[in-house]
Amino acid sequence: MVSTRMGWSATRSAVAVAGWTLLAMLAACRDGKSTATAPPPAVTVAKPARESVANYLDFTGNTAAFNTATVVARVEGYLEKIHFTDGQQVKKGDLLFTIQQEQYKAQLEQAQAQVQGQKVALKHAETELVRYSALVKQDAATQTTVDHWQAERDSAAAALLGAEAQVELAKLNLGYTLVRAPFDGRVGRHLVDVGNLVGSMGQQTNLAQIDQIDPLYVYFTIDERDLLRVMERNKDAPPLTQGSLPAHFGLLTEEGYPHEGKLDFASLSVAPTTGTLQVRGIFPNKNLRILPGLFVRVRVQAPAKRDALLVPGDAVSFDQQGEYVLVVNAKSVVERRSVKVGLQVGDKLVIDDGLSPDDQVVVEGILQAIPGREVSPQQVGPATSDQRPVT
Repeated sequence: MVSTRMGWSATRSAVAVAGWTLLAMLAACRDGKSTATAPPPAVTVAKPARESVANYLDFTGNTAAFNTATVVARVEGYLEKIHFTDGQQVKKGDLLFTIQQEQYKAQLEQAQAQVQGQKVALKHAETELVRYSALVKQDAATQTTVDHWQAERDSAAAALLGAEAQVELAKLNLGYTLVRAPFDGRVGRHLVDVGNLVGSMGQQTNLAQIDQIDPLYVYFTIDERDLLRVMERNKDAPPLTQGSLPAHFGLLTEEGYPHEGKLDFASLSVAPTTGTLQVRGIFPNKNLRILPGLFVRVRVQAPAKRDALLVPGDAVSFDQQGEYVLVVNAKSVVERRSVKVGLQVGDKLVIDDGLSPDDQVVVEGILQAIPGREVSPQQVGPATSDQRPVT
């Protein structure tokens, strides 16, 4: 019995040792898997593209009509007819309103009759002057009579000039009864209905408003700091009023700046109260779709170009500290680099500050690129830009 019990104990001990050995081997295997080093994630990097880009400044402005006029009644009378539909496009010289004409036709006929009467008086005075001038040489008339008819002739000639002037005035007044469009444009709603008395007592009666919106003006202001910067960068550039500086604008619902024009006017001085200078651009509006008074985004291109570094727009991120890009250093470790972003050119952004031409910028795999983490950079060449503003 003793030997049997001792054999059983030895067997149990051997099994326990084998079990612990197996557990140790499994633990060693698990530890080996957990401590194995994972390969660094792969990211795509590229150096910033170095290109010559134009300088741009962005502003906000408003559209305005190229020409605008309020059509008024210049003579007194009853409004007889309206010759347009509210909101209609009209041409220069198109008839818009007709004011009662009878009295002005009568005034013209009266003035013409006075001209005829003065012509008869002048002819009679000239005839008498000639006759008495001959008689005074024969001592059949006095010099006083000659002087009298000479005065009559001169008075009749002056009266004839006055009568002819009255004819011209009567023609003008008659012409004012036909109110015509002063230029090509779009006329608004009529402000006075047919049958109303207009221009009474010499008061101005507004009949309608007409706007010419092709071409179209865009007004905006530039502050003193930007103005000085533009003047410094473009010392040799021609003045704004020569219309040589290109400009673009876009509506709130449009992408980019699709409308192209020129700057044609700048105020004579900077407003001392606001420190801004008013500038105006002129733009074509062939389809007449853009109306005066709209809010627009304006981009002005400076004549000079400069060398700049550009990176893809997707490579630039933003956090509470501002704009930044991720770069990979010489040890393949990701770094956060704060940058100052400038203009957008095509699908790229100009980096005004914060990058050097040799920096390796992460352009793909940004989610895998964590600052301080080692990565496996895959180099690609810098992409080029199309050099056009976003439109």
